[in-house]
Amino acid sequence: MPRPKAPALRRSTAAREGGSPARTVGTTVLLWLLAVLYGFPVLWFVLSSFKPAGDLFSYPLTLLPQRWTFDGYAQAWTSFNFAGYFTNTLIVAVTTTVLTVLASAMTGYALAKYSNWWLKAFFLCILATTMLPTEVILSPSFLVIRDLGLYNQLAGIIVPSIITATGCFMFRQFFTTVPNELLEAARIDGSNELTTFVRVMLPISRPIMVTLAIFSFQWRWNDYIWPLIVLNDPSKFTLQIGIQSIVGAQNVNWSVLLGASVISIVPLVLIYLVFQRYVMNADINAGLKD
Repeated sequence: MPRPKAPALRRSTAAREGGSPARTVGTTVLLWLLAVLYGFPVLWFVLSSFKPAGDLFSYPLTLLPQRWTFDGYAQAWTSFNFAGYFTNTLIVAVTTTVLTVLASAMTGYALAKYSNWWLKAFFLCILATTMLPTEVILSPSFLVIRDLGLYNQLAGIIVPSIITATGCFMFRQFFTTVPNELLEAARIDGSNELTTFVRVMLPISRPIMVTLAIFSFQWRWNDYIWPLIVLNDPSKFTLQIGIQSIVGAQNVNWSVLLGASVISIVPLVLIYLVFQRYVMNADINAGLKD
């Protein structure tokens, strides 16, 4: 009987698991270069917000401020209705995010676990909307919002943004991986459809919920075109429109503009720092094996 070649097998396994050192170093260097390429403009942008307006374009250009000042932040917060812009944006982003997650979860569950021809046709229609540029649907969406009496209302921003093809697709793909035996066991125990969805399906889809919530909040927080079309009253402006109003027709107060822009990205950074570990460590198939 031939003897097994154990040492060769161990070397092959180690090579597959660890990779060559040169390849590891090259990948690490490339990732660091990309991090610097993306991070350096952001670092320059944030540090410039602490410079006096007269130092922003003085030569030679410097990365660190020679004189640190918070005047841009103070003027941005006090000279404009910044608190109102911030509150309006927060209402729109939070409300839309909650409704988007719930609507997408229910839609994805129906598309994944119910078998009807019209549901399949509906799913194809949802996917087809991803092929349309946003500019194509702006005009019909505006006509619908105007006829519903939602023009110049925050609800006019929220309602059209609740259903997203991305959210429905994410939940539909996740729920298709859930074994039907889990649903049948819940039904045998006397659970109705609503209870099964709320107490069984929603808890196991928490990684998808968190991921979609982060994306949805970011989309609505940074949305500019649609609020610009729908809103006309300055007291209802969102943050992005308010920052645009800081830019004057003749000149631009760059110190105030930079301070306002940095304030506007703080909530997004905080949300990413708090919730990114749930997304990065999420195992969307945990405990569910066919």
